[in-house]
Amino acid sequence: MRAAYERLVPLRMRRVIGFDAKGTVSLALWLTGRRHGVPAGAVPVPYFGAQAPALLVFLGAMVVELFVVEVVLRSVGAPYAVRAVLLVLDGYSIVLALAVIAAYVTRPHVVSATEVRIRSGAFFDLRIPRERIASVRRVRAYDEKGTVRVDGATLTVAVSSQANLQIELTGPVTAVRPLGAACEVRTVRCFADDPDAALAAFAALGPGQAARPGDRAA
Repeated sequence: MRAAYERLVPLRMRRVIGFDAKGTVSLALWLTGRRHGVPAGAVPVPYFGAQAPALLVFLGAMVVELFVVEVVLRSVGAPYAVRAVLLVLDGYSIVLALAVIAAYVTRPHVVSATEVRIRSGAFFDLRIPRERIASVRRVRAYDEKGTVRVDGATLTVAVSSQANLQIELTGPVTAVRPLGAACEVRTVRCFADDPDAALAAFAALGPGQAARPGDRAA
């Protein structure tokens, strides 16, 4: 059945379906106060803080829109069927927005003794073996374009156009972009709410990787 599913459903469509499934799981994790993929002894590295205000304002606007549309439609005497359809669509959009937020909250970057996971909610997940990490340092970048971008052999997973950590690798790793395209990268840039804590986690977990706390211009 899985082979038939992969043969009949295009890759991009399968990826989008996967986003919805992961978002649903993330909602359940968020409601129960748990996180995904953070084993015992590993250090979660959150990145939601920088984008929280914008996403919460957007969510609030969607909730207000739902009530405003309902009031307007009632005032003009719109049929119940029309109001019900729009209410369901608006309600579903709000659930999707909540799922996106939940995925960012419950799927942080993860630093463990065996690997590092760089994530962007339900949309991106790169696992890097610790032996592939040569060094980690802070950078300052405030004008990143896009959320997941590849430029040559450099992968950037930005948050609100920002990146503040740069991971240099000893060899290439394969990264799969959100819609399924694969690429080989040797440098990974990402964002952490607390980059100093992230550097401390790199230094504490797993020998042999150099974590340098000093800021470097991007």
